[in-house]
Amino acid sequence: MPQLRPRELRNQDADKLRQMLFDLRSELSKLAGGAQRGIVKKDVGNIRRLRKDIARVITVLQEKGVRE
Repeated sequence: MPQLRPRELRNQDADKLRQMLFDLRSELSKLAGGAQRGIVKKDVGNIRRLRKDIARVITVLQEKGVRE
């Protein structure tokens, strides 16, 4: 999944952003758990990207005045 752009996120509605946030958090959970157990080594770099994407989505939701 490519990096999310704020301009693209601002064009999405709140429900789509909430679903995207849920998906990103679940993917982060899987990768972080696998990295701690030493199972997933090649995708460890994606953890940082996912954390930043989650922050972008939360920021856009706050700009729209929507609660998580």
